[in-house]
Amino acid sequence: MSIIDNKKAFHEFFIEERYEAGLVLEGWEVKAIRAGRVQLKEAYVVLKKAEVWLIGCHISPLASASTHIKADPVRSRKLLLHADEIKKLIGKVQQAGFTLVPINLHYVKGRIKIEIGLAKGKKLHDKRATEKDREWQREKARLMRDKHA
Repeated sequence: MSIIDNKKAFHEFFIEERYEAGLVLEGWEVKAIRAGRVQLKEAYVVLKKAEVWLIGCHISPLASASTHIKADPVRSRKLLLHADEIKKLIGKVQQAGFTLVPINLHYVKGRIKIEIGLAKGKKLHDKRATEKDREWQREKARLMRDKHA
């Protein structure tokens, strides 16, 4: 079950491969995510010292969260992947010019997981072509609806 999707990722990048990772979260963050107070729009994923980190993901703390913990809404959060997956990602990002982008947050067996994508940036003409294709699909569907109505 999806919590939030990063629509900007599909507009800005071609997603080549997808990986599912766990997140290291604090208690107040889990409560806030379950309440839907999370934003992935400005988030990105980086590799530091053979570890994968989510940076820029904004989780707004609930007013009723904890009183003794100072909540940092945009702190860096560690992602949990298998060692062989991390090695593969490091190789692709360093050599082939790929970028890691967060695609969505979702639940798996009650746990919050993040899907990250190995992506290549789109050029401006690619974005225009994607938009043109989307508009044509919309127009085609509208014409078919009008024809049958």
